[in-house]
Amino acid sequence: MNGIAWAAVGTGFTFGMTTLGAALVFFFRRGVSPQLQRVLQGFAAGVMIAASVWSLLIPAIEEAEAAGIPGWMPAAGGFVLGIAFLMVLDLCLPHLHPGSREPEGRQAGWKRTTMLVLAVTLHNIPEGMAVGLSFALAAQHTGEAALGASALALALGIGIQNFPEGAAISLPLRQEGLSRLRSFAYGSLSGIVEPIFGILVVLAAGTIQPLMPWLLSFAAGAMLYVVVEELIPEAHLGEHSHLGTLGVMGGFLVMMVLDVALG
Repeated sequence: MNGIAWAAVGTGFTFGMTTLGAALVFFFRRGVSPQLQRVLQGFAAGVMIAASVWSLLIPAIEEAEAAGIPGWMPAAGGFVLGIAFLMVLDLCLPHLHPGSREPEGRQAGWKRTTMLVLAVTLHNIPEGMAVGLSFALAAQHTGEAALGASALALALGIGIQNFPEGAAISLPLRQEGLSRLRSFAYGSLSGIVEPIFGILVVLAAGTIQPLMPWLLSFAAGAMLYVVVEELIPEAHLGEHSHLGTLGVMGGFLVMMVLDVALG
């Protein structure tokens, strides 16, 4: 299969895990407890930190150096652009995080349910880009099994943390008064941006080959922006902040083990 097909498979898996998590709304009435929510937020942060380093920044540097370019240039440049991209989306799009009362972003008269879905959707954009690019990179270097294993590890790691993320949007929507079916549908669709953006960045990388190191580091910057801006602060809300810390360490450990063991 070519890079686009591999990217579709990888991001399709992560989207499917979001859908499975959203399906929990059919089995549970209550939302996730605050303590468990902090652990899950921390876990997602740890996975994304490890993935940004091993699966994105290091391959970006290696790709650039193989092309005769100083590795730090596209790594740093793409990283900054990824942060700027997510910052602009964060500031412009109205969104509401689960458990919050005040929406963020541009003021608009949108429904709470719409803004809840947008909050998770924003987080899923860099994840889809990361998985899509990793599989595309592996498809470009078919003789290097380590790249394929790294892409698989990234998809598994993102997929694992997408499962509770799907529940984290569908269960609060149910509490907001939506039917179980609509809550499930919105929770599932919050992850549809992963295959969309995953395939889009692969198309861009295929059109202009030297863009690959920039796009890899772009996805890393965008993911780390989400981690620092949203996930870690939310993981440390309340008195038992050590739960969030343990979640971050656990997520980092799982992603590190997956990447090293499969690579």
